Amino acid sequence: MPSVCFYFQVHQPFRLRRYSVFDKDRLYFDDHKNAEICRKVANKCYLPANQCLYDLIKLHEGRFRIAYSLTGVVLDQFEAYTPEVIESFQRLAETGCVEFLAETYYHSLAFLYSHDEFVDQIEMHLRRIQSLFGYTSTTFRNTELIYNNELADVAHQLGFKAIIAEGADHILGFRSPDFVYRAPTAPISILLKNYRLSDDIAFRFSNRAWSEWPLNTDKFTRWINRVNGNGYAVNLFMDYETLGEHQWEDTGIFDFLYHLPGEILRHRDNDFKKPCEVAEAYAPVGEFDSPHLVSWADTERDLSAWLGNAMQSNALKELYALESAVKSRGDDQLLSDWRRLQTSDHFYYMCTKYFADGDVHKYFNPYESPYDSYINFMNVLDNVATRAKRVQRSEESRIRESIIKDEG
Repeated sequence: MPSVCFYFQVHQPFRLRRYSVFDKDRLYFDDHKNAEICRKVANKCYLPANQCLYDLIKLHEGRFRIAYSLTGVVLDQFEAYTPEVIESFQRLAETGCVEFLAETYYHSLAFLYSHDEFVDQIEMHLRRIQSLFGYTSTTFRNTELIYNNELADVAHQLGFKAIIAEGADHILGFRSPDFVYRAPTAPISILLKNYRLSDDIAFRFSNRAWSEWPLNTDKFTRWINRVNGNGYAVNLFMDYETLGEHQWEDTGIFDFLYHLPGEILRHRDNDFKKPCEVAEAYAPVGEFDSPHLVSWADTERDLSAWLGNAMQSNALKELYALESAVKSRGDDQLLSDWRRLQTSDHFYYMCTKYFADGDVHKYFNPYESPYDSYINFMNVLDNVATRAKRVQRSEESRIRESIIKDEG
């Protein structure tokens, strides 16, 4: 029988306020809206879900085990708006049955644009997780499950033992995502998301038009048990907001979650493992060779959700072009603002894809159109650029004055 590996992504971006070309202040982020959303989702998802999972760990005497990837930006918002959520995660951490994954602090696309920034954000995230939860992360998860062979090499060089990726069919071919794989050029274990079973919970659970609705624990456990003989671990990776926010409480999602571990553990050969435990328990069966970038998103499993049009490409190019200017002087607020703009959600809002994937993009987009998102973002970025260049000019003036003084 297989191991079941639950990992939940916990993330909220710092949303921008409406910022016009006439605005000159540094108040880029909508603190009121961010606080409102954080508190709403905390009450609908984070607090009840954390309590439910804590109860399950206690009920099953530690046999139920889970993992989280909490972005730095969501931790910043919890600290500011809902500190009780951090306390509930700390209580979960104390059970010893929870793993905290490493990722980029700002849920950014830095891997695609700046190696130095990418590494800096990972190190920031590692320190934050250690300080809050006393946990040293050994499993890495990149933003939006963006992955290729080069990422595996970098993760290995940074000391990680395992990495999370999408179980993309065009790479796996006939093979199952329910095995552990290895990278072609680095001795690091790769754990692949079983997107079909994950999406049955995350997206299809409340869909009455779905042929398998309603989904109950007995049915889902049968699907898990079918993996026996053709896999070691079923990796159920999904947004934490699935619980209570995307799938509302009245759909029965919490009841489903509460009874699922008991049903799975009825089969004595079944168990639950954290990602680090899966990597330790099962040897890789082959290579997951991904020379090209893949992600979790849409039917293509590519980067088109964030880099599919000229607006997105231009915004990202202009953003990372400021790195040297922003970092050249120690303006902590400027650096923080620039980094918050790296959060992948800002570019997801600019997506213009339609048809099957378009409904998803429009649902999560707080703007009236992707073009509004782009214009608003670029207005903010222009102000950040002005601040960065002003700092740079001031420093150049100081150097000139120093030279003149020395010569005099």
